[in-house]
Amino acid sequence: MTPAPDNRTELSVVIPMYNEQEALPALVARLRPALDGTGVRYEVVAVNDGSTDGTSALLRELRGEWSELRVVELRRNSGHQAALTAGLHSAVGAYVASIDADLQDPPEKIAEMLELARRDDLDIVYGVRSDRSTDSGFKRRTAGLYYWLMRRLVGKRVPSQAGDFRLLSREAVDALKALPDQQQVYRLLVPWLGFRSGQVTYHRDERVAGETKYPLSKMIRLAVDSITNFSAAPLRIATWLGVASFFACFGMSIATLAVHLAGHTVPGWTSLFVGMLFIGGIQLICVGLLGEYIGRIYTAVQSRPTYFIGYDSADDGQESANFAAPREPELTEVR
Repeated sequence: MTPAPDNRTELSVVIPMYNEQEALPALVARLRPALDGTGVRYEVVAVNDGSTDGTSALLRELRGEWSELRVVELRRNSGHQAALTAGLHSAVGAYVASIDADLQDPPEKIAEMLELARRDDLDIVYGVRSDRSTDSGFKRRTAGLYYWLMRRLVGKRVPSQAGDFRLLSREAVDALKALPDQQQVYRLLVPWLGFRSGQVTYHRDERVAGETKYPLSKMIRLAVDSITNFSAAPLRIATWLGVASFFACFGMSIATLAVHLAGHTVPGWTSLFVGMLFIGGIQLICVGLLGEYIGRIYTAVQSRPTYFIGYDSADDGQESANFAAPREPELTEVR
């Protein structure tokens, strides 16, 4: 791939943010010198995902001191992956890096990613966690289970222990933008593209400030989205559950008939009750799995955008004395 001309932004860094007021000063203190040291023209696209704390006001203040900082405000909280999508679609760099604001992923590695992509002509460079000792044992085990399951369902092209810290070429970003997916899971979408890729490893640090934005409920939601977006395996599981329940019930029927012919039938309700619960449970599981897929079909048919941009500091003349305040929806701002 050809490097960008001197008058074009070479590197964009996309940072989804939700209530990161406490982490922002430390993030800027490390990110700015790391990017200045690359020696390339860059922009930082900070996507404020409907924060309810002082994140918006602090970004406005920081932008006055850091001209490379670009602020994109979403009208409401749309979720991490939607905010990441907004940033990727807004970025203009020849290469686009994505990183979270909590400093668990080191911004100093972005320069190494860029150097590796240029040297080896790569379209994707993954940040792979070589050490997660700062995470809880439960988080490490569930993360390991998630990546094991994804590699089984999607294939070995999914890097183990690679999150949303990565570098993409302009070609890879354009390919992602062309995809019609309503619910993006970039941990699987990016490997699915099949572009030439490489890795850099790093030690995962503790969150610098604030609280995690990925509690157990969101981790489960991510796993469900990952599975149902990229595999029909749950539907096949439902089919096999139905087959297994049929043979189990057939066996129970034979056993009941044998007991009846032997004259040892004892009136009772336990076996009938257990059998009804067993069949009913399997039916509900199968209906639930079907509902997940039908719900995604319904969402795709609606074609609603996953986010609305309320403000972008790159738009000339759009500055406001208080751009953080909510405004009426403008359909022309949909992206």
